[in-house]
Amino acid sequence: MNLPTQGLHHVTAIASDGSANLRFYRDRLGMRLVKKTVNFDVPGSYHLYYGNNAGDPGTALTFFLWPDLPPARPGVGVTSLTRLAVPAGSLPAWAERLGAQQIPFTRERRFDEDNLFFSDPDGMALALVERPVGEDTGIIGFDSTELRLRNPAPTRDLLLAMGYQPHARDGKRERLIAGNPAPHGQFIDLLTDPDAPGSRQGLGAVHHIAFRAADDAHQAALQDLAETRGHLPSPVMDRHYFRSVYFREPGGVLFEIATDQPGFTVDEPLETLGQALKLPPPLESRRAEIEAKLPPL
Repeated sequence: MNLPTQGLHHVTAIASDGSANLRFYRDRLGMRLVKKTVNFDVPGSYHLYYGNNAGDPGTALTFFLWPDLPPARPGVGVTSLTRLAVPAGSLPAWAERLGAQQIPFTRERRFDEDNLFFSDPDGMALALVERPVGEDTGIIGFDSTELRLRNPAPTRDLLLAMGYQPHARDGKRERLIAGNPAPHGQFIDLLTDPDAPGSRQGLGAVHHIAFRAADDAHQAALQDLAETRGHLPSPVMDRHYFRSVYFREPGGVLFEIATDQPGFTVDEPLETLGQALKLPPPLESRRAEIEAKLPPL
């Protein structure tokens, strides 16, 4: 079985307030809300998905709304940055847009590229970088995630086994590229920070990052790889829009292997994605109870 993943499938983070989250990602950054559902394991809380028009793999930034958690504490063993791609030549327009929206940002070159760095309302670290795909000036999808680790060697070894390849270095950062790269989310950056404190999960943190599996057989092969390397992968879990396997990589970051199919149009048409609350079939009988517990968005 050919193991290389095409790169990122989605990134899931933790947010406090659904209305503020919508205003920031949909209204201020212009991403489409492609799915409004609940956390399947904690159905009294929302799970919101943003992405490109169809929420294609490699574009879906998702949020668990858990307002009772404390703010995250930065440190090692977490995703320390989520970088989004915008079309070539559009970074000046984005700088103007962020300024007009009163979103503080800084400019910095990494891997010999210009980046705009900023945070969302819960403090999640974000960046924009140009890529030669897409139209207009909108967000295309993911470019990369950065993992902050005391010792990146075991994580690097795992990612190489998953089909990633060395791509570039910038000081304490190493960039890997998916062995079968797709237009979205092909990079993983490893930041070496041996003196950093341990992190704490909370508001503004990335909960997990998911890698693409083309189909069930590809997912099973990656699951077997994790099992063989002692990472204790979960059984396959049906997330309605994809099937998932979870495990902790050696540095502590929660990895997921998610299938590309069936996708977000399995329960509503493309034209109306994200407009209605969607529940998976096992929870549909509890709709009235679940809706009564959810705050208005």
